[in-house]
Amino acid sequence: MAEPTRREQILATAADLFAARGFHGVSVADLGAAVGISGPALYKHFPSKQAMLAEMLVSISERLLSVGRERVAAGAGDPDVALRGLVDWHVEFALAHRPLIIVQDRDWESLPLDARDAVRDFQRQYVDLWADQVRTLRPGLDAGTAHAAVQAVFGLINSTPRAGHTIDDDELGALLAAMAWAALSG
Repeated sequence: MAEPTRREQILATAADLFAARGFHGVSVADLGAAVGISGPALYKHFPSKQAMLAEMLVSISERLLSVGRERVAAGAGDPDVALRGLVDWHVEFALAHRPLIIVQDRDWESLPLDARDAVRDFQRQYVDLWADQVRTLRPGLDAGTAHAAVQAVFGLINSTPRAGHTIDDDELGALLAAMAWAALSG
């Protein structure tokens, strides 16, 4: 795996800080100090702190969808394999990116409107991707129920920042994947 770019390092550090203290609780000077540069030097990489938040949440939503599509394609028309691939991907993401889940939940209102629209669009497509696989696996299920089941599973998996303090990530990942699969395969 390639070393993260400076921009990626800044975004990862910003996610950690925003998750710990909230978007408004972190100054540009705090961000700069955390990555070893002056606060104003951050403007070389991002036009504003809000632009960092936007890139952070839009890019990760885009990545969720992109990898989700790859997992479905790898399932080669087998909804069981495709859906298991989606579950495994989302669990892997949630365990690796707890700060981003916290930031999106807590700091959504600080996101610029155009970025909110982009995130919502990617999220709708991601939910649709999952719901299509659920309905292929369970042909009698209506679209509304499939979407509701997918959203409930996302709630389960995205609980990782508040779960798993008594078990390690491997155990938590296996538990979340098993529970998600049971909920979706019904």
